[in-house]
Amino acid sequence: MKIKKAVIPAAGFGTRFLPASKAQPKEMLPIVDTPTIQYVIEEVEKAGIDNILMVIGKGKRAIEEHFDRNFELEEELKEKNRLDELRLIQKISAMADIFFVYQKELNGLGDAVHYARGHINNEPFVVLLGDTIIDTNDGTSITSEMIRVYEQFQAPVILLEEVDPQKVSRYGIVGGHTLDENIFEIDSLIEKPSVQDAPSNLAVAGRYILTPDIFECLEQTPRGKNDEIQLTDAMQILLKRRRFYGLKLKGIRHDIGNKLDFIKTNILYAMKREDMGKEVRNFIRKIASKLPPE
Repeated sequence: MKIKKAVIPAAGFGTRFLPASKAQPKEMLPIVDTPTIQYVIEEVEKAGIDNILMVIGKGKRAIEEHFDRNFELEEELKEKNRLDELRLIQKISAMADIFFVYQKELNGLGDAVHYARGHINNEPFVVLLGDTIIDTNDGTSITSEMIRVYEQFQAPVILLEEVDPQKVSRYGIVGGHTLDENIFEIDSLIEKPSVQDAPSNLAVAGRYILTPDIFECLEQTPRGKNDEIQLTDAMQILLKRRRFYGLKLKGIRHDIGNKLDFIKTNILYAMKREDMGKEVRNFIRKIASKLPPE
């Protein structure tokens, strides 16, 4: 079956960004001038998917409003002949068919994904974390690349990122064997293993293509870490029933839920901008020359 739907869990409080995230969803934190969540939607759109379910929670109304039309603002821009900005905001509201469901209690990523069961309608689907931006080396949508792997094997696909072997205890790590340069067949999933117990240094990187039988597995999944329903635990159940594959990331994963990564990503994206890149690079050179030695 074709992948026609995407699910974006975005219900968490974002406590690592307090106080900024007290009233502002972390997914709406801007990378230069574009909310993080918009980059995720653009990735989905490039993959040819225009049916998106976003799982949100209390205090996330700003996400809905961002992707809705604002007729008063549009009229204001028309009157002031600011047509470039008008086209920009109209494009946002026309990006995809975005549906919203509220996660009533924050019971983990697995629970958030389970809220999509009625919307998915027994089809395979892609899950994208709303606070993670993926840059591929060739500029393509990583979701598109994952869909190609799914179509080849007709089985779940996880995006994998090579991490420092000494830091595997921070991630969900997979075991298995390499099929070719980019594709890995998975035979085990371990959440935050010790360095000694890690079967590899390939970490789950915030993108998943799942089959609808994941919902039955989620219903059978007991509460795990932090007394929450963990998606990794449900995938471990599914792994016993069907083959799983991983696509190795050739590019960069930006974890916007991490303060340092958020700052780094803003700098990297600003340097790529035609309207400010040169000035930003010059500024970095200027301050770098004045930094004291470590």
